Amino acid sequence: MRRNIFLSLLALGLMAVSSTRLSAAVDENFYIFLCFGQSNMEGAAQPEEQDIASPGSRFLLMPAVDDVNRGRKKGEWCEASAPLCRPNTGLSPADWFGRTLVASLPENIKVGVIHVAVGGIKIEGFMPDSIVSYLKQVPAWMPGILANYDNNPYKTLVTLAKKAQKDGIIKGILMHQGESNTGDPEWGKKV
Repeated sequence: MRRNIFLSLLALGLMAVSSTRLSAAVDENFYIFLCFGQSNMEGAAQPEEQDIASPGSRFLLMPAVDDVNRGRKKGEWCEASAPLCRPNTGLSPADWFGRTLVASLPENIKVGVIHVAVGGIKIEGFMPDSIVSYLKQVPAWMPGILANYDNNPYKTLVTLAKKAQKDGIIKGILMHQGESNTGDPEWGKKV
C-alpha cells in the first residue's frame, strides 16, 4: 500500500513537472537526471584532481543548495565538478555518471544533474507522506543537513525538477539508497 502511495505521488510529481514544460524554451538535446539518496549518492569519497576539474559546459549541475565558495546558487545551472551535492561532501556516482554520458553522447547533447542526498537518511525522508513524522526521529547530526533542503528533500528535488524542465528533458532518476533501511521488510514496497 505504501509503495503504491509513494509511486503514485512520484508519478503525480513527475506529471506536474512535465505539465509545466514550456516547449518553446526547452532544449531537446539537454538531458537532465534527478539524483537522490544516502551517503554514497551524497559523496563520501575524497575527490581527486581529475574529479574537481570541470569536464566543460556539456555537463551541468543545478545545485540544490548555495555554495558561496564555488560561486554556485541554488536552482541556477553551472558547470558540474565534484562535489556535486553540497559543500563539504565528496565524489558522488552522479559525477562520473554525467562525465561518462558526456563522453559517450554526440557533442550536441548536454547532460544536467540535480543532486539531493543526505547521508544516513531513510527512504521515508524522501516520501512526501512521511517526512513530517520522520523529522521527529532523525539523529542529532541530521537536522542541519536537512535544513539545506528546507527540511523536505523530496520537495526540493521536485521543485528543482520543475524549474529544470523549462530548459531540458528529464531522462531519468538515479537513486542510491544505502544502509538506513537495512532489514526493513517493507523497503521494496516503499521504493
